Amino acid sequence: MPQSHLSLQVTQWVTDELALALDCDFGYDSDDPLAVSLDFTTDGTRSVRWVFARSLLAEGMTARTGDGDVALWPVHGEGGEPDAFQVLLGGARRALVEIGAGPVAEWLADTYALVPPGTELDGVDWDALVAELTE
Repeated sequence: MPQSHLSLQVTQWVTDELALALDCDFGYDSDDPLAVSLDFTTDGTRSVRWVFARSLLAEGMTARTGDGDVALWPVHGEGGEPDAFQVLLGGARRALVEIGAGPVAEWLADTYALVPPGTELDGVDWDALVAELTE
């Protein structure tokens, strides 16, 4: 069960003029190869976890993607290249978080080294899964 983790400080935009620093831990576990987790911590003791598709994170770093509870889009720097991305987390309460793209892109590359894209379901025993579902 190889795993990969990344800890960063990110920015939560409370309003257009008020930003708060949050600690964010990115997690990837090859036992759940389609998903990534983001754990946000504000006071060192309480955290909020969001889990969504690794492919959604990768796509959202370069193009607007997602709907429902998670949407992502790039933030372009002075040179026109994405240097950050924003994540809108929904539900009863919404949160807008801005994250630097460089460290996350390197971390994603590490997750792809663990489980390459397109191979996430290679280890699934489909016959056993179907048998379990039909019992």
